[in-house]
Amino acid sequence: MPRKKEELGGVSLLGNQGTKYDYTYNPTILEAFDNKHPENEYIVRLDCPEFTSLCPVTGQPDFGHIIINYIPRTRMVESKSLKLYLFSFRNRGDFHEDCVNIIMKDLIKLMDPKYIEVIGLFNPRGGIAIKPFVNFGDSEHQEMVKSRQLAYFSML
Repeated sequence: MPRKKEELGGVSLLGNQGTKYDYTYNPTILEAFDNKHPENEYIVRLDCPEFTSLCPVTGQPDFGHIIINYIPRTRMVESKSLKLYLFSFRNRGDFHEDCVNIIMKDLIKLMDPKYIEVIGLFNPRGGIAIKPFVNFGDSEHQEMVKSRQLAYFSML
């Protein structure tokens, strides 16, 4: 069954032809909509292969690939707002580890998911690639939190 207009009350950016890009970090850009299937436990993967931010010391650009996996509860992030939100990091000076933690915390605040993880696969600079992983789960998903952390370590 298609969504009704009243179900999309918090979504204003999708379909908006007058999109403005915010060049400074702005978590208020994020929008959410109701999960029509809260009784199902399923995973949503969001993949941003063109993430950029700035080194907080040198101001040089850092390029990375951000992957967000989450199990929704009642709210879900709208993808265009997520794109604009991630773009807002473009001129923000933060270490890679900070970026993934900030993204996760902002999405938790927006959606209150059952489980969420954010992976940052940053391009090497100075010969070192940094690949931070952060995750969070409610009390029912603590086993998943630990097993995903262990799985991430074994992947590297």
